[in-house]
Amino acid sequence: MQKLYLEDLKTGDRFVSREYELTEEKIKSFAKEYDPQPFHLDADAAEKHPIFQGLAGSGWQTAAITMRLWTECMPLAGGLVGFGGDIQWKLPTRANDRLHIEVEITDIRRSKSKPLQGVVTYLTLTKNQHDQVVQQSTTNVLVWSKEATNLPEY
Repeated sequence: MQKLYLEDLKTGDRFVSREYELTEEKIKSFAKEYDPQPFHLDADAAEKHPIFQGLAGSGWQTAAITMRLWTECMPLAGGLVGFGGDIQWKLPTRANDRLHIEVEITDIRRSKSKPLQGVVTYLTLTKNQHDQVVQQSTTNVLVWSKEATNLPEY
């Protein structure tokens, strides 16, 4: 896939990823390692939770899946280097959800002090198979100009 540079992007550009299937095994495996709470690990305990009312994937797992899908559908030259953002979890993810992302560039700013790079802001909606938004984020990433040299190949 062709790498994208600052000059290749414009406000309003949209990217859509492939689907990623979230299984019960993946939910529990991630939770065991990174977010060991009963509503991520035990279906019976999760049923009793007043908000989740069933096994739910960790929001951090949803964020990690989103990151994976970003790297596949937004091949930025030099990689995706984050400069911060905002994340909101709208709905829990569930076993057998098929997640995809829809990304829209909302702002592009070339650096005045470092003209070979800029900051691109994008809104990302992570959706399930029912077209429901499970996560929404606004993210700022570093994007290189075509004039930049010695960028690593990824």
